Amino acid sequence: MIVLDWTLLVPGLLAGAAAAGLFLAGLAAGIRLALRRARPAPMLFLSAALRIAAVLGLGWWIAGLGAQALAGFALGFVMMRTLVLAVVRSADARGAPSCN
Repeated sequence: MIVLDWTLLVPGLLAGAAAAGLFLAGLAAGIRLALRRARPAPMLFLSAALRIAAVLGLGWWIAGLGAQALAGFALGFVMMRTLVLAVVRSADARGAPSCN
């Protein structure tokens, strides 16, 4: 039987959720800044590089705690991403004009 170490899994879940929230907030900010520029590609590249480096760095640090913490991190990231996308999509659907 596999025994879960909750003292590793829960911090991983919380860190993954926080990382996803910050990643998506950075994505939104980067897109807003890029759309204000005549040449948006460099801003989008910089935004992506910073966000990816931050998530990888945090993931590397969490991986140092153990495999269960890393699994929690991945699960927390995916759960938060799914939740944020569901909220954003439902807000878009409410604000979108009907096709009829």
